[in-house]
Formats: sequence, structure tokens, C-alpha cells
Amino acid sequence: MALVGLTRWVAVAALGLLAALTPASAAERPTVTVGVLKFGTVSWELDTLRHNRFDEAEGFTLKLVELAGSQATQIALQAGSVDVIVSDWLWVSRQRAAGEDLSFIPYSTAVGSLVVPAGSPIQGVADLKGKRIGVAGTPLDKSWLLLKALARERHGLDLEREAKPAFAAPPLLNQKIATGEFDAVLNFWPYAARLEAQGMRPLLGVKEMMRALGMTAEVPAIGYVFRDRWAAANPAALAGFAAATQRAKVLLATSDDAWMRLQPLMQAEDAATFAALRARYREGIPTRWGDAERAEAERLYDLMAKLGGRELVGDAPSVAAGTFWPAVRF
Repeated sequence: MALVGLTRWVAVAALGLLAALTPASAAERPTVTVGVLKFGTVSWELDTLRHNRFDEAEGFTLKLVELAGSQATQIALQAGSVDVIVSDWLWVSRQRAAGEDLSFIPYSTAVGSLVVPAGSPIQGVADLKGKRIGVAGTPLDKSWLLLKALARERHGLDLEREAKPAFAAPPLLNQKIATGEFDAVLNFWPYAARLEAQGMRPLLGVKEMMRALGMTAEVPAIGYVFRDRWAAANPAALAGFAAATQRAKVLLATSDDAWMRLQPLMQAEDAATFAALRARYREGIPTRWGDAERAEAERLYDLMAKLGGRELVGDAPSVAAGTFWPAVRF
């Protein structure tokens, strides 16, 4: 994995903090409160951060608040109950267009993939005609929109009419493909990794879909989201948080030992599942976040607006200004 950009960013951020901060006692350190899902993948990174005291090293104290679901984290952020959550930048842009002062820094490029049973005759997107496809989420799921676009543009295939899509929660999809009720499932990456560990075959990743549709740079799918006014009032805390999360990423990218203590959080059923989850997390670590990636995000937004319409992106014709926090680049 190319971590040059990531490690360089950590070094620069750390130097900036050393210049800006003097050593602080625990009582003096600001607290950064992050809303998380108890068994979400974000907890792996933040637990690593806290266990290794990267928060203390970067001049703040991390506090985690466990919440019931993604919508609950969004509500908590908007209500001011937490300082930071993880969400996708399309949601951030839509909220900014509606007047909310939210901003985004990258967390992961991992999204998901289309998985089929090991012995399936399905070898490509064209083979999905007439097949039963389980899709995580709703008809506005971004991965589903990309798969539909790819099927139409490359194969003249309308998956809504010429296949049999069904939308359900990720765990249910995994159960149903295991019992033969689906021919393929398009699931979020942790669930797709579990299917892979069971011997199923990843057919096409969302990143591959994006490249097939002409995207040339990897765009982080989800990131840490916070309010501008909180960031303006707590610049050192935000800089420290960003640096500490990058330090955790570098450790998880390079140390197998760092993963061993995460096994209870990962809920891996066996060694194969553990290895698959670790590998897919590592693949999703962003290594570049600069002008090229932001420009590609603009292109992706245009495509999503075209595919999902107002119901997905609201009334904003393009990515809302300020969606991506300008101080973080690597």
C-alpha cells in the first residue's frame, strides 16, 4: 500500500501542532466527542487511536458516544450532542446547500462490491439480466445507481426492468444469498468481506464501477463530519483529531499486531473473516486527498445528481462550497 502521502501528511500536521501548542495536562486538553456505531468499522480506528494515546499526543482527549444508527449520529451532530460523526460527503453537501455549516475530511474510500456464489455462472454485469439481485439500502443507494449506470452504458441493460432487484438490510442480504434466494448481492464492504471469507466470489467492486464510468482518481466515500463553527472555535482540537486519526490509519495499515486486540470489536466469526475484514479496511485507507480527488468528487457529484436526481442531492446543482474542509490535504 502506498502510504507516502498519508505519512507525509501526519508529519506535517504534527509539526504544525508542535509549533502551535504547548504541552497540556489532561485537565487542559480539549475533548473531541465522536458519535459512533458500537460495532461500526469507525470504532476500529478510533479504538486504536485511543489505545495508543494518539489523542493525548496530539493535544486532545477523545470521547466516544455510541449511537443506534447512522441517522442517530446525524441527528446528534445537528443537535450539538457530539462534535464529529462519520457520514458521506454527498449528505454533507446537501446539508450545506440547505444552510447547515457542515464540513468533511476523508475517512475511507471503501464502499462495497457485487458478490456472487463461488460456482455462479455470472461472470460480468451483462450476465445479471434476469437475475435476482439483493441491494443494501434503498433504490437511491449510490452503489446501486453506479451499477445501473454501468449496465446501461456498457451493456444496454436496464437492471430495474430486466433484472429482479430487491432492497434490504445488509445482514439479511448475506443470509439470503447463502440460502440461494439471491443470485448476487450488492452489499457494503464489511458484509461483502464476510461473504468473500465464506468462499463467495467478488464480481465487481464499486471502485471498479467508478473507473469503468471514467473516474480516474479515488474519492473517499465517507469521512469525519463536523460543524464549521465548532472547527473555528476549536482549531487545535480539530487539527489534533485529524492528525491522530491518520496516525491510527498508518498503524493499522502496517501492523498486524495492532489488529489482534480489535477482534472483539470486529465480531469476526473465524480467521478467514478476520483476514478479509482487515484486508478490505486497509484497501480503503485514503492515500491522496488533493486537487485531483476533489475535482473527481465534483464529477462524481454530477453523475449522482443525474442518476439520483433531486431526491438524492436536493436542489444543489453542484457540490456545495465548503463541503471539503480546506485545511486537510495529503
